[in-house]
Amino acid sequence: MMKTGRLRLVEENAIEAQSIVKAFGQGKSALLALDDVSVSIRKGEFFTLLGPSGCGKTTLLRLMAGFEMPTAGTIRLDGQDVTYLPPNRRPVNTVFQSYALFPHLTVRENIGFSLKMQGRAKAEIAECTDRMLALVKMEDLAERKTAQLSGGQQQRVALARALAPQPKVLLLDEPLSALDLKLRKEMQIELKRLQKETGITFVFVTHDQEEALTMSDRIAVMNAGRLQQVAAPREIYTAPVNRFVASFIGETNFLNVTPAPGGFRLGNGEIVTAEGSGGVLTVRPEQVRIVSAEGAALTGTVDSLVYFGTDMHCHVRLGDGEALTVRLPLPPCGEAGVSPGDRVGIAFQPGATRLIEA
Repeated sequence: MMKTGRLRLVEENAIEAQSIVKAFGQGKSALLALDDVSVSIRKGEFFTLLGPSGCGKTTLLRLMAGFEMPTAGTIRLDGQDVTYLPPNRRPVNTVFQSYALFPHLTVRENIGFSLKMQGRAKAEIAECTDRMLALVKMEDLAERKTAQLSGGQQQRVALARALAPQPKVLLLDEPLSALDLKLRKEMQIELKRLQKETGITFVFVTHDQEEALTMSDRIAVMNAGRLQQVAAPREIYTAPVNRFVASFIGETNFLNVTPAPGGFRLGNGEIVTAEGSGGVLTVRPEQVRIVSAEGAALTGTVDSLVYFGTDMHCHVRLGDGEALTVRLPLPPCGEAGVSPGDRVGIAFQPGATRLIEA
């Protein structure tokens, strides 16, 4: 019975990486890129590896693709052990930062190239290519050379080419990083649409927190070669497990606290309640309110105001010297209602404060 349950679990996962270690070099000079990483990625989900440069996310993706081999550990794709299989024997395709299109070929020829290399029949290649052109909405540009396309159009071709052989998993290594802000946001929506329409498992690598939050079913936050937290975007944002995750995903405030009867004591002596465990209290700027200083338990002085178009960030210096950022909605007049030097009271939204590990 235990064995049957294990097989069922494997079948439900597109990828299983178990106890992965990857070191570059040997001896004392070896660089440990991945340190005992284990993660399971479900079939049909949009899964994102998120973290700063050098955290190991691209290395893990390359191990899944077969471009690198692990120092230790195993990788299973669709239930099959592929740890040491070459890329061409894995049911995956990869889209890179540089789209690696053939500039002398047309859009249609680029999309059909991998199918041609597989020896597919001409009729099958034509039918599949037409379907991919429709999927990425590029029917009108089918006969244009890829060198004549914009960055966003080239990315669509790269995606169509990678999706044409119908891989079980599509690996995407920061494919939006070269696009401008507006186009990047448009392509975030487009990528999510493509993933839902095809039902293919997407594994997406990025250092951009907004990309991860807006597109992912689940996010794996990485730092220094280790997984910090794996969860749905909302849980990652509202219930980070440690200071790194809280600071890397969105903006947040950190306040030192000490245990006290009925809760936790801030530097000014006020007692607050909070969920979680640890020695640092975190609260998001949008969950902090400015109130009248008269009678407020927690007060401070406005240091500065920063205009962001949609809102105003108010930086407050508390009485014990700690800094706090408050996100203020802008009223119709466009003013925040406070000025630098004002003494203000601070209040937290109910349930907004959380204790985390330092």
